[in-house]
Amino acid sequence: MSSSSRGPGAGARRRRTRCRRCRACVRTECGDCHFCRDMKKFGGPGRMKQSCLLRQCTAPVLPHTAVCLLCGEAGKEDTVEGEEEKFGLSLMECTICNEIVHPGCLKMGKAEGVINAEIPNCWECPRCTQEGRTSKDSGEGPGRRRADNGEEGASLGSGWKLTEEPPLPPPPPRRKGPLPAGPPQEDVTGPPKRKEREAGNEPPTPRKKVKGGRERHLKKKPKPSLASTEGPAVPSPSPQREKLERFKRMCQLLERVPDTSSSSSDSDSDSDSSGTSLSEDEAPGEARNGRRPARGSSGEKENRGGRRAVRPGSGGPLLSWPLGPAPPPRPPQLERHVVRPPPRSPEPDTLPLAAGSDHPLPRAAWLRVFQHLGPRELCVCMRVCRTWSRWCYDKRLWPRMDLSRRKSLTPPMLSGVVRRQPRALDLSWTGVSKKQLMWLLNRLQGLQELVLSGCSWLSVSALGSAPLPALRLLDLRWIEDVKDSQLRELLLPPSDTKPGQTESRGRLQGVAELRLAGLELTDASLRLLLRHAPQLSALDLSHCAHVGDPSVHLLTAPTSPLRETLVHLNLAGCHRLTDHCLPLFRRCPRLRRLDLRSCRQLSPEACARLAAAGPPGPFRCPEEKLLLKDS
Repeated sequence: MSSSSRGPGAGARRRRTRCRRCRACVRTECGDCHFCRDMKKFGGPGRMKQSCLLRQCTAPVLPHTAVCLLCGEAGKEDTVEGEEEKFGLSLMECTICNEIVHPGCLKMGKAEGVINAEIPNCWECPRCTQEGRTSKDSGEGPGRRRADNGEEGASLGSGWKLTEEPPLPPPPPRRKGPLPAGPPQEDVTGPPKRKEREAGNEPPTPRKKVKGGRERHLKKKPKPSLASTEGPAVPSPSPQREKLERFKRMCQLLERVPDTSSSSSDSDSDSDSSGTSLSEDEAPGEARNGRRPARGSSGEKENRGGRRAVRPGSGGPLLSWPLGPAPPPRPPQLERHVVRPPPRSPEPDTLPLAAGSDHPLPRAAWLRVFQHLGPRELCVCMRVCRTWSRWCYDKRLWPRMDLSRRKSLTPPMLSGVVRRQPRALDLSWTGVSKKQLMWLLNRLQGLQELVLSGCSWLSVSALGSAPLPALRLLDLRWIEDVKDSQLRELLLPPSDTKPGQTESRGRLQGVAELRLAGLELTDASLRLLLRHAPQLSALDLSHCAHVGDPSVHLLTAPTSPLRETLVHLNLAGCHRLTDHCLPLFRRCPRLRRLDLRSCRQLSPEACARLAAAGPPGPFRCPEEKLLLKDS
């Protein structure tokens, strides 16, 4: 019978969920492990889809959709009070056959089931126990590693052991002298497990047995004494404490990269140089599952080759791992995919028809028709056929793209912008991040106009590391927390100039229009602006609270490069301006538009006198304190 036909609790292993109560579940991501560096929130590509190593649940529970295979009902242990009744109505998952049943629904007589004390709702069902099946028969038993959500994992960092037996105590130190008096050790030819059990070397196990049928009760297994054969007893910590220490040690070992290029001779020399005798805290013949192999086994030979088992805290072995010098930290991986714009003249040049012939209009004629359509109509045309879809990506059809007032920008949006290569891009009042903006600017080398008004400075700071050779207009209005230090970072030339380069050009050398309305700028920022943006013809300083008469004097001084280049100047809402600064505007011969509206200390009469006199030629005043001059 297949697993699908036997119900939701049969055959296939159910995906367990977090308990949301243990210490690992309630903590936050470390941000340093391999899985955290892969997450998108920490700058990774986000391909592994794994949780933090320190947040892997230590006691995952069954999902709320799990039901009994026999009766089809969920766990009902909350409806009763007795211990035996609660156990009979709770769901238990077998680690061998993966069946989820109520122990009360099984009718196996006095068959015994082995309970896993570490993982909740986990046991070896009485049927598997009666048939003699073990985890090795199914391949998915207690030794199989599983992730915190129930997925299988082959690597050490992808999960935990479903059930794990406690480690063996360390062996006594070897003595070269005669053996102590006592009965000789019996030469038992049985299997290794039987030898250890008869010799008293069987380690204590946290499993418990439960009897099937109506009279079910828990039965503890007696712990054999180790003092007679192993010497002085070693105090063992609690299972929870031991598991926590083992998990911490595993996280530390995962940060190291094993060096597999060394030969066996190098490993032998390393082991000989490190010491010929092992201490009591190291077991030479331990395997990966915490058990001691027989004499001369492969696990012992592996340890002789330079691999030693390490267990934190308890002294027992956990993993065989080459202990070497830790490699230097790896640099963060960058995204490997690159979105390139399409070629200028994509094929085909004609539109194939269903009849097999080509449309008489060539591609150039179709593009002239498409130029009369808006963005919405172009998107409709791209759905007609594949040829139109390729033609509609031509950058001549997308001179300006407006993505303003969007809460978030998705990767398809960014890829679509790069493929269209617009000359003007409006990202005002959007939630664009610094990483997204840097990704865009590095791929839009022909961008001439960029609008970022209303964005956060954390995102706008990407301008300090992105080359913008063709930029002519930059809009930074109403950006929060922008002061002199932030504007200095934006205006100063990059610090990573090439050796021998004497020219110190700023990033805004070619900008002709700059909008800085609503920013907290002072005269120190204006001095940097005059030095590193000398080609400005339009400057917007409206509603800047610190702009006053000294600022106008800086802009119109004889040493100012903007004195001869300014054509449009917006100083609306600058309440520190007075009538004394109005004659200074006569120094700008090319000034065509001067906006002084909402300036409280400027009188309308003084503005009228300036409009009548004006720099060569009078101004006209369509509105109060707004001076315009026809070109």
